[in-house]
Amino acid sequence: MDRKEFLKKGLMGTGMFVTAAALGDVLKNDIDEIKAPEPIGFNHLPATDSKVTENTVLHKAATRGHANHGWLDSHHTFSFANYHNPDRMHFGVLRVLNDDRVDAGMGFGTHPHDNMEIISIPLEGDLEHKDSMGNTAVIRKGDIQGMSAGTGIYHSEYNKNKDQLTKFLQIWVYPNKRNVSPRYDQITLNNNDRKNKLQQIVSPSADDEGIWIHQDAWFHLGHFDQNFGTDYAIKKTGNGVYAFVIKGDFTINGIALNQRDGLGIWDTDKLSIKADSADAEILLMDVPMML
Repeated sequence: MDRKEFLKKGLMGTGMFVTAAALGDVLKNDIDEIKAPEPIGFNHLPATDSKVTENTVLHKAATRGHANHGWLDSHHTFSFANYHNPDRMHFGVLRVLNDDRVDAGMGFGTHPHDNMEIISIPLEGDLEHKDSMGNTAVIRKGDIQGMSAGTGIYHSEYNKNKDQLTKFLQIWVYPNKRNVSPRYDQITLNNNDRKNKLQQIVSPSADDEGIWIHQDAWFHLGHFDQNFGTDYAIKKTGNGVYAFVIKGDFTINGIALNQRDGLGIWDTDKLSIKADSADAEILLMDVPMML
C-alpha cells in the first residue's frame, strides 16, 4: 500500500470519525492534507460575493463551506474534505480554518497527520486528546493546543461530556521545515491578558509567549470593549494577516466585519482595528504569504 492509499485509509476509513459508518459517502473525496500543496501564495481569491481589493480578501461567514454530520457541525473558511473551492484553498501558509461544533459524547477517532502545524483553540466546552506520542490531555476554553505532525502522528479528539457540546477552532499551517520530529504543546492562558489588547498565543520561538510552531507565524487573541481601537504591526516582511472575528463586530482598515467573518490583508505594515460592539473577540494570524 503506497503512502497516499495508507493516508486515505487512515483518514477516510472507519477510524476517522466515531460515527463514520453513519456518514455514508460524505467522506468520499480525498482529504486535502494529502494533496500536493502547490501553488502556495496568492491563491486565495474569494467567492464572487466577497470583496477584493489589491491587498485584501474578505470572506463573509455565510460564504464558508458547511458540513453538518449531526454530531459534528463544521464551517470551513478554506477548502476541506467535501468542501472544495479552488478560489479558497489557503491564505499564504494558512491552510485550514475550521469552526467546529462537536456534540456531547462524540468526537474524531484515531487518524494520521504529517508535515503540518496544527493549532486548536477551544471556544466552549472541552476536548480530550490522545496521540501516538503517548500524550493524553484535555483542552478547555483558555487553552491553546499545538502539534507539529512532522514525520507522522496519530491522534484522536473526543468530547467526553455527556451533556455539553464543544466548540473549537482547528487551524492548519504549512511548516517551514519538513519531516521534523512530532511534538505536542499545550498552554493555559490568562484571559485577562487579552482585555482591550492583543495577547500572543503562537510564535516561531519556544522562548516567546504562547506555543511555538515550525513557521514564521504569530497568532494573537483580543477581547475588546465597544469602540476600543488598537494597531497591529506585521511581524515580518512578506507576511500577511488573516483576521477572524470570533464574536461581535469590528472594523479593520476601514472594512466592516461581523461575527465569523474573515479578512486577509497583505502588502502592508500594520492594521488598524476597532471593536464596533461590546464583548468583541478576534483572532489575528500573521503568516508568510509564500512557503
